[in-house]
Amino acid sequence: MSYRETVVQLNDYRRQIAGIKTQMRELQAGIEPEPVADYQFATLSGPVALSELFGARQELFVIHNMGKSCAHCTLWADGFNGVLHHLQDRAAFAVSSPDAPQAQQDFARSRGWRFPMVSHAGSNFAEEMGYHREGRFMPGISVFGKREGGIVRTADTGLGPDDEFCIVWSFLDLLGVGTDGWRPRYSYE
Repeated sequence: MSYRETVVQLNDYRRQIAGIKTQMRELQAGIEPEPVADYQFATLSGPVALSELFGARQELFVIHNMGKSCAHCTLWADGFNGVLHHLQDRAAFAVSSPDAPQAQQDFARSRGWRFPMVSHAGSNFAEEMGYHREGRFMPGISVFGKREGGIVRTADTGLGPDDEFCIVWSFLDLLGVGTDGWRPRYSYE
């Protein structure tokens, strides 16, 4: 297929994806919120409740991160750091991992991360949110809202290679071979 014919077909697929995304937003808007507990997390400043992570906002993104041992989670967090100020204009934002608060701070400093981090170690937060299965933590995003009477979860999704939350996958797709065995690393030096 010629370059131009291929571009026409690819643009048609992109229009189809845009249509599906519109349908997904409409479905998401009608979701029945799920009540959740006011979980407790550990930070260097002491315990903090899920409700406190909202600050003055009504919505909160919590990233389920596997911690410093996961290069993929580090890739996503590097990307979130770049758009943090945009996201925080609309909702509160925090990253939760099983790492101890000091380990989180040290790793965040080494990466230049600016977002708040909390440790869910010793709690059942990750498991109850569906991000600890078969003895291992899983990456994802949960969205919480403040409602009269408590906190609700209004959305969540897992993270994985080829997801829409890491721009790297889309760039690599333009190469025509996707990741082609490429895996993120902590450093490329």
